[in-house]
Amino acid sequence: MRKLMKLGLLAAASVLAASPAQADGLKDAISADLPSLMEIYRDLHANPELSGEEVRTAAKLAAEARRLGFTVTEKVGGTGVVAVMENGEGPTVMLRADMDGLPLEEKTGLPFASTVKAKTRQGNETFVMHACGHDTHMTGWVAAARQLSSRKDEWSGTLVMILQPAEETGEGAVAMLEDGLYTRFPKPDYALAFHDASGAPAGFIGYSPGYALANVDSVDIHVKGVGGHGAYPHTTKDPVVLASRIVGSLQTLVSREIDPQDPAVVTVGSFQAGTKHNIISDEALLLITVRSYGDDTRAKLLDGIKRIARGEAIAAGMPEDRMPVVSIRDSEFTPATYNSPEFTQEMATLFEGRFGKQRVRQSKPVMGGEDFSRYRRADESINSMIFWVGGVPMAEFQASQTEGTKLPSLHSPFWAPDAEKVISTGAEALTAATLHIMKK
Repeated sequence: MRKLMKLGLLAAASVLAASPAQADGLKDAISADLPSLMEIYRDLHANPELSGEEVRTAAKLAAEARRLGFTVTEKVGGTGVVAVMENGEGPTVMLRADMDGLPLEEKTGLPFASTVKAKTRQGNETFVMHACGHDTHMTGWVAAARQLSSRKDEWSGTLVMILQPAEETGEGAVAMLEDGLYTRFPKPDYALAFHDASGAPAGFIGYSPGYALANVDSVDIHVKGVGGHGAYPHTTKDPVVLASRIVGSLQTLVSREIDPQDPAVVTVGSFQAGTKHNIISDEALLLITVRSYGDDTRAKLLDGIKRIARGEAIAAGMPEDRMPVVSIRDSEFTPATYNSPEFTQEMATLFEGRFGKQRVRQSKPVMGGEDFSRYRRADESINSMIFWVGGVPMAEFQASQTEGTKLPSLHSPFWAPDAEKVISTGAEALTAATLHIMKK
């Protein structure tokens, strides 16, 4: 079965390589603009900024939007940018791109690779890299803005184009909404965005009606104990043993308490305890990522973590004042991304007509997170869709399918998408969708 799936993807990639997108004025205009766009892309790639620190990036792209005739407001929700163009009666469409890079040293070997260093919020120096493709998202955003501003005779309504900070920390969308995105500016009827994909050939479009990305929670469990000498464990209450029991019992949350057809993930990413071989510590710390789609499932998982932590402590004979402390980092919560099903299917049909059915495929939902979800969650009357644009260079993708060559993932220091294809495909799809929604 796995081999058949690989052959199917490889066949689709071959068709993609041989079949260009539908030739028309929009495609040709974006192609003609690519040299200028790639200059912007290379500059953004070489000069990434950490979450919430996107000052240079925001200023550069805000100036571009002003040049195109948008009414631009900066510093929305921190470093966010809102660019508005009113063009008569009609729907309001919002296009979003995210701006932040990651604290990572780039190892792509690109001639314009980032060598930027910055200070984290904790005061630590780190390299910074666009390892999630936000530089392609922003450049595609610019390309769409250029096309839509030059085609005002083809659409009617209000265009709201936003540049969002701090997607990687899950803070940016909330910050922009709390700073009046839907009250100071026209509230959208439609919201669109794209994300590059590290598992599909460059130029390939993927979409998921309904849930597309997951709820993401970060949970800390502070496991308390009674410390002492490793030679006399009977005089202690060992938090390492208790924390290990908690880790083991957590595995039953997904396997025995959640419907097998309801996706869920509970992963202990860090287990911290102790300082020396012969010392039993008086505490341990577990750091956990919890992922789900529905709010009910999320609540079951979080409540289950609290119950298991307390239950294991009781079984271990811990006194009430030494019960584990479970902390859910609500400020870091990213809700599940839900693509409006009918709208998503309508856009998919539009994309199939433009790019060909071999380039547009329905994708499985993933357990990653994206705070683009916040825009629809703030008002569920909004028709919302985020779609994937494949970024793997064709030769690398074909090698992965035929030879099993491993591909770098998003957030890898080696991630180097075929930027021209990601940008041109993403921009064409965003522009075509907007023109379709706002057609005169």
